[in-house]
Amino acid sequence: MNNARGLAPFPGACPRTDVPGDWHPSEVTGPLGFTWSQMQIWPGQPYPLGATFDGVGTNFSVFSEAATRVELCLFDDDGRETCIDLPEMTALCWHGYLPNVRPGRRYGFRVHGPWAPEHGQWCNPSKLLLDPYAKAIDGLWEWNEAIFPYHFTDPEASRNDTDSAPYVAKSVVINPFFDWGADRRPNTPWHRTVVYETHVRGFTQRHPDIPPEIRGSYAGMAHPVAVKYLQKLGITAVELLPVHQFVQDSTLVARGLRNYWGYNSIGYLAPHNEYTSDPQRGAQVQEFKHLVKTMHAAGIEVILDVVYNHTAEGNHLGPMLSFKGIDNAAYYRLVGDNKRYYMDYTGTGNTLNMRHPHVLQLLMDSLRYWVLDMHVDGFRFDLAATLARELHDVNRLSAFFDLIQQDPVVSQVKLIAEPWDVGEGGYQVGNFPPLWSEWNGKYRDTVRDFWRGTDRTLAEFAYRLTGSSDLYQGNARRPYASVNFITAHDGFTLRDLVSYNEKHNEGNGEGNRDGESHNRSWNCGVEGPSADAATSALRTRQARNFLATLFLSQGVPMLLGGDELGRTQLGNNNGYCQDNEISWYEWEKADDALLQFTRRLVRLRHQHPVFCRRRWFQGRPIHGTAVSDIAWFTPAGQEMSEDDWQVGFAKSLGVFLNGRAIPTPDERGERVYDESFYVMFNAGHEPLAFTVPREKWGTKWRVLIDTFQDIDRMSEDDGGAEHEAGATVAVNAWTLVLLQRTAWRPRP
Repeated sequence: MNNARGLAPFPGACPRTDVPGDWHPSEVTGPLGFTWSQMQIWPGQPYPLGATFDGVGTNFSVFSEAATRVELCLFDDDGRETCIDLPEMTALCWHGYLPNVRPGRRYGFRVHGPWAPEHGQWCNPSKLLLDPYAKAIDGLWEWNEAIFPYHFTDPEASRNDTDSAPYVAKSVVINPFFDWGADRRPNTPWHRTVVYETHVRGFTQRHPDIPPEIRGSYAGMAHPVAVKYLQKLGITAVELLPVHQFVQDSTLVARGLRNYWGYNSIGYLAPHNEYTSDPQRGAQVQEFKHLVKTMHAAGIEVILDVVYNHTAEGNHLGPMLSFKGIDNAAYYRLVGDNKRYYMDYTGTGNTLNMRHPHVLQLLMDSLRYWVLDMHVDGFRFDLAATLARELHDVNRLSAFFDLIQQDPVVSQVKLIAEPWDVGEGGYQVGNFPPLWSEWNGKYRDTVRDFWRGTDRTLAEFAYRLTGSSDLYQGNARRPYASVNFITAHDGFTLRDLVSYNEKHNEGNGEGNRDGESHNRSWNCGVEGPSADAATSALRTRQARNFLATLFLSQGVPMLLGGDELGRTQLGNNNGYCQDNEISWYEWEKADDALLQFTRRLVRLRHQHPVFCRRRWFQGRPIHGTAVSDIAWFTPAGQEMSEDDWQVGFAKSLGVFLNGRAIPTPDERGERVYDESFYVMFNAGHEPLAFTVPREKWGTKWRVLIDTFQDIDRMSEDDGGAEHEAGATVAVNAWTLVLLQRTAWRPRP
């Protein structure tokens, strides 16, 4: 049965696909090069949604409760369009099967239905719509008036019937087959994980040892030079900024800028097409799979930063690219009284409607696809509090989290929440379900405040250093629920954190009004670059202090990519639109000493389980001895009293970590014993004499790390000076010193 439609009722319509009655179908060639008999569409199946190639033909399916008719529009290599009605609708999914439609074919949908913006309905068949389930996307969007549902002269009342097809990206049928060979997930235990947050383009765009033709691409990141660097650094997982297909914002394009971070998603199953080095349609899928396979072979997991809280279509003044034209009221949270307008908990114009079953299905299908077909190892959920909003309040037991808990695929990978959004009550650090880990914003703030000398109690710093049990222990979670970070993509780099008091975002074109104004940073006395030797030395020491604190803390450390190289953004703390030298890694100007120091810290963490425990510290004697698993000391070597913890001006303390008191076997079931360590923190502006605790805790200690010293002055094998119990150790201002116990006489 041929369901191809005839003349279209709007300007710029698809060509006629009906055949004169006296012509035999097999003798007529259509616009796509097929005979008309080949263009016949079969009913197909409602699931899976999207375009699914089976080796012979392709099944198409799209959800729309609002539609009265849905057209599948196919495009040839010259851009000619042929539209065919999807013949079946099953359970609100419109579907059909086309033999001989093969990978590489571009397509889109045109949806007929009600036009009633005040009721949340925006159906308009003049707009070519992206498939929400597209697995690859070809081209980009041009910011022509045609892609908007209204005319610019009258945005509130007009309807724009100009054909948008010439100005929009197209969905692509992909080849789903890939030789994964012997690919195996590293499955690194959470407590052994070290995360490296990075950007596909920025990581290799300026790397001199990677071929120019693949720099800034998935292939560039999979290059042996890049992979060996990550291996030598010692990280176990790369957390990639968004690789879902996203849109270049019109406001940025108008200012000559680009969306660098990619938090403007439109295709939740499609790898972003600007990160591929292969010009063939759909090649980004194969290239991304190769990246994952390569990382796995190197023992590195791949975690994706995903943006399921909003889309690139913005509010009622935004473009019509996909969801808005397919079923606006189903996909988006709308204002109750006038559904022309959108609820906005994300600051981007819209919020996905997590209460609708088909929206939940899209998200779960997307997550499963990236795990099962693309082999990724986990997800970091942007503004995850938005996903938990059932009505207005954040509900940690919302349907989305229930579905993930019950899903046999998604529940088994690493799940990280950014536990806040911009809505009321959106700051939810510590409140996510037990299955989840969280970006710990309180860790970031506390550690920054401590090392810049802000007056606050030492108790909070101690909580953060030991895994934030005050946030996570009460709901059956472990220390690795806390993903600890000092810096992330959003904010200052580590170098800028110690070099700037104020943001310098003038290059973003918003009058320096964008970005966070309260950064908890300290420029060490001079704003920006400085040739003063003392200032430079202090900044280097502070950077080491932050890195050492991060990797000696319980929980999961996350290193912002480039911090180990001394990367600067020249004070820009909101580089979302800086797809240029401001954001790209400057490999040829790397701080080699800082890189070596970071590698040493990561190696130290891997070698010593005491820094990455699976269970909480108990703070009491262990195994019948008189020595606790952890103990806190004043600089005088006395155990901290309750009063000591409450001294707001105190900037110094010591902590004993008992390597003989790791409470549970490791993942292989073996009892773990480790060395014991003593860490001395001096965040004051004057040198301070620390007394090594008495013999009960250890008789001899060796200096392993001293952030005041250059790395080349300390041998990793021999370490620094040795000290006996009761000895005095001079700890310089703004300095961390790590001692390793070398002798101990245990007492019953």
